[in-house]
Amino acid sequence: MRVMNESNFSAIIAFIDDYYNKHGKVPTQQEIADAVHLDKSNVNRNLKVMRARGLIDMDGGWRGIRTTKIQKRSDELNYVPVVGTIACGTPMLAEQNIDRYIPIPKALTGHGDFFALHASGDSMINANIDDGDFVIVRQQNTANEGDIVVALIDDEATLKRYYLDRQNNKVRLHPENDDMEDMYFDTINIQGVAIKVVKDLI
Repeated sequence: MRVMNESNFSAIIAFIDDYYNKHGKVPTQQEIADAVHLDKSNVNRNLKVMRARGLIDMDGGWRGIRTTKIQKRSDELNYVPVVGTIACGTPMLAEQNIDRYIPIPKALTGHGDFFALHASGDSMINANIDDGDFVIVRQQNTANEGDIVVALIDDEATLKRYYLDRQNNKVRLHPENDDMEDMYFDTINIQGVAIKVVKDLI
């Protein structure tokens, strides 16, 4: 098999597009090599030729590969990581904490860095956040009173409405459920502010 031909170019682009659509990121060169049955060094040479011919863009190195389809998706969509179980001692958005990526139109979120949580339980039902909903969160470490925040407490993420109890110099996290009581902390680690809820309609 020739290692430098149109068929290989098409196969590489198709695999990169498919991988990006599923994972929200581009594959490694080794993953490309395995998929198209070429050596990694041959993949590297193919990518350089494809870049020179304008078939792909590689600004920022191979992790910055952009096909025409990816560029179009990047202009229209945010691929938002869905954060699962938080591993003790690792950053919330570390790769091992990310379950998958979901595409969200930028028209709904605006610009910024975002992540999503799968809501669990009924502590926020009065805010129309039900068990199983996806909550889209803008990544930031500050919040205004009344915002619904993702707070990381003892390596566990919780979704609550944020207030300050100035009289007692505490942070008050308020569950939106009349049967649950507020929680008070000296400090909390704010990971972001909830901006959207994605839910199934039955």
